[in-house]
Amino acid sequence: MELTVITPEEEYYHGKVDSVKVPGTSGEFQILRNHAAIVSSLQEGKVTFREKDGNEKVIMITGGFVEVFHNKVSLLINSIKQ
Repeated sequence: MELTVITPEEEYYHGKVDSVKVPGTSGEFQILRNHAAIVSSLQEGKVTFREKDGNEKVIMITGGFVEVFHNKVSLLINSIKQ
């Protein structure tokens, strides 16, 4: 799967991943390869993703949206907490 994380200021991340967990407004959910197409709003919380080499990354977000389509995951994030 391909993951892109974008804020209004920059493209924060772009790369190949095996899984992504996001804080949906109706609860946390995980995205794996061949996930159904979806657009969902995100609340403040933790985004966790596992890169192809096995490294796990965590970012804290203030909200936004996620789109999944044909194994491409796009996170449009309001801002990232540092």
